[in-house]
Amino acid sequence: MKEELGIIIPVYNEAGNIQSTISAIEQKVRTLHKIYIVYDFNEDNTLPVAKDLCEAGMPIEFLKNPARGVANAIKTGLRNAGGDYLLVTMADLSDDYSVVDEMCSKMIQGYDIVCGSRYMKGGRQIGGPFLKKFLSRTVGLSLRYAANLPTHDATNSFKLYRKSAVDSIGLESNNGFEIGMEIVVKAHIAGLRIAEVPCTWMDRQKGESRFKLFKWAPKYLKWYFLALRQNFTRENKKQIVE
Repeated sequence: MKEELGIIIPVYNEAGNIQSTISAIEQKVRTLHKIYIVYDFNEDNTLPVAKDLCEAGMPIEFLKNPARGVANAIKTGLRNAGGDYLLVTMADLSDDYSVVDEMCSKMIQGYDIVCGSRYMKGGRQIGGPFLKKFLSRTVGLSLRYAANLPTHDATNSFKLYRKSAVDSIGLESNNGFEIGMEIVVKAHIAGLRIAEVPCTWMDRQKGESRFKLFKWAPKYLKWYFLALRQNFTRENKKQIVE
């Protein structure tokens, strides 16, 4: 039997995007999967559209986030979604579902985390605010080369996780999308196996982004400096041994 994939989608009033997102997943993902819609409140306008799709036969389940916010929604999905592999993706059609089966193949090879990478060879980023792109790219590439993190794109939320690996990591993030960076940094420190595949990211066409650059930047910096510090300590220990 094939391993089942749980696809986690945190939502916040995504009625204009959710049908297209789920249709794209169903068209492009061949791995056996179930989609988990994680929502904060019963009045979210995503729910009626998603429930209609569920009644039409789409493989959808609903998870209510007991605490508000995207980080908590992602944690709710990671804790409660079924499947041996868990993919976190957004409901705004920004992520590249054509690479999901390749990401799952990496899991079969024994990796614990597979990052969708905009900044490795073959990856692309289309649209989005210039400052956000610049900072994301700078953080990703500097962590790759200065902290030996095995991905060029640590900040991308589009990642596939082995459920047992995520369960072994204590998660602290409770605000924004920095949770994806927290997991990959902690996984690297713990010696888990991390891979990446090139993907194309596109800015949303409908609705407003929930990304809060200046509010969440300090949260990213916490994990950024932890990765640098751990790598510096590791390199010093190597030099002492040598």
